[in-house]
Amino acid sequence: MRRSLLLAPVLPALTGCGVIRSGDEKATDAARAEATKAGVRLDSRRPRTADEVGYAASALDGVEVLRVTGTATHDGDGVELIVRTTGSAPEPGLDPQAVTVRRCFAVRVSPRTEWGEEARDVDCPDGPPLRFAPPPEPPQVPFEAVSSKLPRVPEGGRVDEVEVRRALASLDMDPSITVQVKTEDGRVGVLLSPPSDGCSPTDCVLAVVAPGDTNVRTPSRIHRMPGEGGCSAGNALHPLPPPH
Repeated sequence: MRRSLLLAPVLPALTGCGVIRSGDEKATDAARAEATKAGVRLDSRRPRTADEVGYAASALDGVEVLRVTGTATHDGDGVELIVRTTGSAPEPGLDPQAVTVRRCFAVRVSPRTEWGEEARDVDCPDGPPLRFAPPPEPPQVPFEAVSSKLPRVPEGGRVDEVEVRRALASLDMDPSITVQVKTEDGRVGVLLSPPSDGCSPTDCVLAVVAPGDTNVRTPSRIHRMPGEGGCSAGNALHPLPPPH
């Protein structure tokens, strides 16, 4: 009898010291952590369309994209994805068995989203995972063709801006590529610049046609960053100092 009295308070103490979470709950936490990690990896200052975000998310290991809402990351509330991820955890007990679950979460991609914001639990929509076409490759400036087509003017000769423009037109470049031509002190500076997202370095090409010297180059990455002034016809004619 005395033995039973001593043991009796122990059982409430064991059960009352804390709630034992099930393997399903812990596995759901693991799946939520994977969805949250996907949101962090999708975060970017660069504006992207909903399809671009969906494509990037679907390329992440262990992530299925089931729904996309919104038009672009920098429009309104941004882009919201419903993703499905997998999580595993052991079931508590003397002989634990692994529990694996597949759960759905909402992830928002927007410059206003807090870094590392936890994914939100949602019901899984019906239907298979979405498939996205890869985004189109950005237009490229044909560097070698520019070098070969621009006129070579002998020492003491005169550079003709019209001839430079004619050579550039013969390259048949993508119409979205910006072309700037500037004449100064008998030299012609050229800028060729594909569209930029305003956040990443611009992939621009500079050229100078001068008597006795035709030079084509790409500015340093630092000079090609937004606001640095490296992608301009002025920098072609008057190169900025090397970055520190």
